[in-house]
Amino acid sequence: MHPILARRERLLAYLLAWVPLAAIQAYLLALPGSLSIGEAAALAAPLSLVYAFLCLSSFYACRSAPLTRSRTGSVLGVHVVGALIAASLLTLAGSTLASLLGSFPALSTLPERFGKAVPPLFVLGVLLYLLAVTFHYILLSLESSQAAERRAMEARVLAREAELEALKAQLNPHFLFNALNSVSALTTTAPARAREMCVLLSDFLRRSLASGERSLIPLREELVLVRQFLAVERVRYGRRLEVEEEVDESLLSTVVPPLLLQPLVENAVRHGIATLIEGGTVTLRVERAGDGVRVVIENPYDPETPAVAGSGLGLSIVRRRLAAAWGRAAEIDERGDGGRFSVVLVVPAVPAEGE
Repeated sequence: MHPILARRERLLAYLLAWVPLAAIQAYLLALPGSLSIGEAAALAAPLSLVYAFLCLSSFYACRSAPLTRSRTGSVLGVHVVGALIAASLLTLAGSTLASLLGSFPALSTLPERFGKAVPPLFVLGVLLYLLAVTFHYILLSLESSQAAERRAMEARVLAREAELEALKAQLNPHFLFNALNSVSALTTTAPARAREMCVLLSDFLRRSLASGERSLIPLREELVLVRQFLAVERVRYGRRLEVEEEVDESLLSTVVPPLLLQPLVENAVRHGIATLIEGGTVTLRVERAGDGVRVVIENPYDPETPAVAGSGLGLSIVRRRLAAAWGRAAEIDERGDGGRFSVVLVVPAVPAEGE
């Protein structure tokens, strides 16, 4: 369907644009002097309405002969022929309308006098048709530009989703490797705790896999995963691992990528609590930060403990996932000072659908 006919407001705007063109047509009909201004207006009003719809046909000619893929000569030929045909139909419609009005006694001579107005009417018809051609080429260009923007946006969305999936696939083996090492460490020293850890790990993996099927989940679900992970780690570390939470309940509907916080909490335990004989407390805070949400994870650590190989992988994946999901709208910062290490995330406060 023609894009102007597809929406009522577009058609109304198009017809309103023909009002001044109808006035010009009436002036040209009266210009030779054979028609009064009233007679010219009586002819111009219906003729302009008819010709407005007739000129819409140039859209299909423009679409069949695009400027980017057609030769200039063939494009000109198509539209010149179209303009001559359209102008001929306009003058024919004018002659027919003049004949109909000539049936009234007061306008009996109108058909004969209309003949002098045919040449300017024909020329105007050609010009108006070519104006419609120009308008339709502009319209097609705008539609093509919008379609290209939509395709580019879809490509960016697909690329972002592919990157998130790739990062998620990279994260899962990293976590499983560390978790299985923890189970292995307990099998010889505390078999009962190893079995308990396997059960908790199974529950955690079941929930994390279910959440991983979605690109975004509410923060409340992400916190449940964090708590399940810490329950697994408590089996190994016992009283050496304590957890404190300060969570703004009003922010729990904010969406985040699944398993976003788990690598950070894992680092807090593995590279913080595990380095201290007496252990320590992992602090998790969720608070409002302007229009966003700030998540802070803090833990004590031993600054003299040498770094473990590959210790930055989880943090690197989190940073890349944030960039893929929100670009510069999300931030992450890490700092270690005075035996305390903290990671601060700031993400947009986008609520989950339906909340």
